[in-house]
Amino acid sequence: MNPTGLKTRILLALFFCGAWTARAQDMNRAKGTIQMLASPEFHGRGYVGGGDRMAADHIRKHFAEMGLRAFDSSYFQPFTIPVNTFPGRMHLKTDRKKLVAGQDFIISPISQKGGGSARIERLDGRIFTDSAAKKSFLGRNLRKKLIVYEPADYAKLTDNQELLDKMHTAKALVELQKEKLTASVSTAAVSHPVFEIVKKNWDTTARKARFHVDAKFVEKHATQNVIGYVEGRESPDEYIVITAHYDHLGRMGRGVYFPGANDNASGTAMLLELARHYATPGNQPRYSIVFMAFAAEEAGLLGSKHYTEHPVFPLRDIRLLINLDLLGTGDDGIMMVNGTQLPDEFDLLTKINNEKQYLPKLQKRDNAPNSDHFFFTRKGVKACFFYTLGGIRAYHDIHDRAETLPLTKFREVFGLLTDFVEKY
Repeated sequence: MNPTGLKTRILLALFFCGAWTARAQDMNRAKGTIQMLASPEFHGRGYVGGGDRMAADHIRKHFAEMGLRAFDSSYFQPFTIPVNTFPGRMHLKTDRKKLVAGQDFIISPISQKGGGSARIERLDGRIFTDSAAKKSFLGRNLRKKLIVYEPADYAKLTDNQELLDKMHTAKALVELQKEKLTASVSTAAVSHPVFEIVKKNWDTTARKARFHVDAKFVEKHATQNVIGYVEGRESPDEYIVITAHYDHLGRMGRGVYFPGANDNASGTAMLLELARHYATPGNQPRYSIVFMAFAAEEAGLLGSKHYTEHPVFPLRDIRLLINLDLLGTGDDGIMMVNGTQLPDEFDLLTKINNEKQYLPKLQKRDNAPNSDHFFFTRKGVKACFFYTLGGIRAYHDIHDRAETLPLTKFREVFGLLTDFVEKY
């Protein structure tokens, strides 16, 4: 064998080995970020146990370690929100079965505290069509009742305030969900305890129930957005903004937390990987790139709404905002929300994807108030939102865990986004 050829092959092998090792290390780092943010120690990055503050501190430390600049003296943009929390006991037991929080039931986010025993009664659908049944229902004392109903019943109740108010005088309510349990966050507490249970898991023969819910409404919960940037080499006063929300649903009782690996530890990990990339010498972008990690997205996009009302630089200077949420899959490609309103940007992304074959499909849809891009669009900023498609179904439940998140196309999404920013 030619000695020169052997040397070349060895050097090439070492080069590709090193390249793949570096890529693997990047993925390991991203996985480590997701595992940490989705761990019990971060309490679901919500409003019990200081979870959201812990996540913000984690991001701030990484921003500082990378050398990102701050617009003011701190990376933090503080603000307060009202939020309903469930910090203590969470129990539900019928005369036949003890139900497991998080697995068998969740609590509606609008619930107030409550407890004790109650007799179980199914809501009579005749109250919507029969005047005698309606009159009888309105005249009853429901203070010791647990009323069971389905979402279709509740939709009808919302069209009749008198019936709705009456039902909420019950000691507790059970809403039977058709499929999965999907938790959320509320900025108000307006009802006696409302339990959500998958219909097939509810014992229709049960007659009595005992329950206890500890709820605490916090009028002014202190939280914060985390903001840093890399200055552009050619146009430092023009900005590409990359955003992701770091918060999630937090805890539901002492024993249950929502990990939020896909939603949105995955997007936060991507934001940090992109920040590290552009903060690395040799990767300085043409325009300044701002990285915004938003709080309180799950409470109604409140972190991004607060930012648009209190921007740290003029919104008119944003060339494009790219919002990242739910990036843990990708089997079926990626969706660009606002893609129909931004045809030039979608065409550029499609061209890059066709050339590099990063993702199996790039889809677009109209704007929707489903993540942190929304209020920027309302302010006239060019903004889009990316989420991956296919794969796992875990969403707003206890099953959205780091260990089962495939990150199928995480590396490819990173490549698509960096190529796009370079050519935009």
